[in-house]
Amino acid sequence: MSRPVPHIDVRSITEADIPDWSRALNTGFLRTPDVAETEVADRASYIVPSRTLGAFDAGRCVATFRSFAQQLTAVGGATVPADAISNVTVTPTHRRRGLLNRMMAHDLAAAKERGDVVATLIAAEYPIYGRYGFGPATWAAEWTVDVPRAGLDPRWAGPEDGGRIDIVDSADVRKIGPELHERVRLAQPGATDRDERWWQVATGAVRLDRSPWTEPFFAVYRSAGGEVEGLVSYLADDKWGDGKQPLNTASVKWLIAATPEAERNLWRYLCSIDWITTVKSGWRAPDDLLPFFLPDPRAARITTLADWLWVRVLDVVRALEARTYEGQGELVLEVVDGAGLAGGRYRLQAGADGASCAPTTAAADLTLDVAELGALWLGDESAVRLAALGRVREERAGAAKVADALLRTSRRPWCPDMF
Repeated sequence: MSRPVPHIDVRSITEADIPDWSRALNTGFLRTPDVAETEVADRASYIVPSRTLGAFDAGRCVATFRSFAQQLTAVGGATVPADAISNVTVTPTHRRRGLLNRMMAHDLAAAKERGDVVATLIAAEYPIYGRYGFGPATWAAEWTVDVPRAGLDPRWAGPEDGGRIDIVDSADVRKIGPELHERVRLAQPGATDRDERWWQVATGAVRLDRSPWTEPFFAVYRSAGGEVEGLVSYLADDKWGDGKQPLNTASVKWLIAATPEAERNLWRYLCSIDWITTVKSGWRAPDDLLPFFLPDPRAARITTLADWLWVRVLDVVRALEARTYEGQGELVLEVVDGAGLAGGRYRLQAGADGASCAPTTAAADLTLDVAELGALWLGDESAVRLAALGRVREERAGAAKVADALLRTSRRPWCPDMF
């Protein structure tokens, strides 16, 4: 149970607080608490002090919380402004004192006032964020490919569709990557924008003391017309077995592709590299095409499957109107929100020409917590399944099936990024 401690001050930090705040952040994430001057300078270059919270006990920072502006792709390709939450820690000596409650309430109220449609985060631990109205809206999987078992033709020497794959350097990636990513993320529900700093960190232009840099390989796929349609960043180890047999692994850091052809060719390239016997996919969508690009899909086994992006709806009307719907119909939702930010009864009318949503006094078809609405909004979760779990209540028989027909998508949403 929480033990409120009034004398602990929760407030936005100042630039002078960054070293102490960074030490508390490192402590909370079980990293060495030492804070180098370069780390302080790096944080000062991108954090927004007014959106960076700390809890201070006798002047010492004992909890951290940061948010930043984000664009999140809804179903159909529209983007909504999101309050992206990160760097959430509480020092072990100050757990169960309500510090996260205070920081979260402060941030979500500010996001609501600012006009953000949703708040987002990647949860380090599953049980924490549901009580703040967040629901797991996307999942992620990681595959390990046994290359010799995959059944691929070892004589493969490059794309057979007229395209080509080239090794490029980090400077090239910073030039061609942002435009490609914008095309990809606007077609991928659950994807978020990447700022210039993301590309600098991903290519080593900015190097972090807390994350030792190893230069990866970068490969680009260009279509027959010369257009950049795919990029991959990967590392390779140097492991040999008995009898001088290569047992090397290619570990994908990230792979983005604007077309299935680009995706297929980049995976085929990775599996064709001499000495590579294992490919680790990195985080991918749970319905990724990778296994079925292989003659033997069983050569790709899921080694990790976990919740990824969590969504907290702040504006029900704008959230439901922002996305498209694969079906047509009407649904009245009773949204329960203990924080008082998004609760109420709403009528959704959706069809091929768009959707409208407005408060209503009509009888509800479904009653659900705002966290369950967050899980349903991007189309991944099933209202029928949530009803079976007792997390959605049907006020009208069959309403959960109607909700699934409207809300679910043919491909699963996915967020490629950690933040």
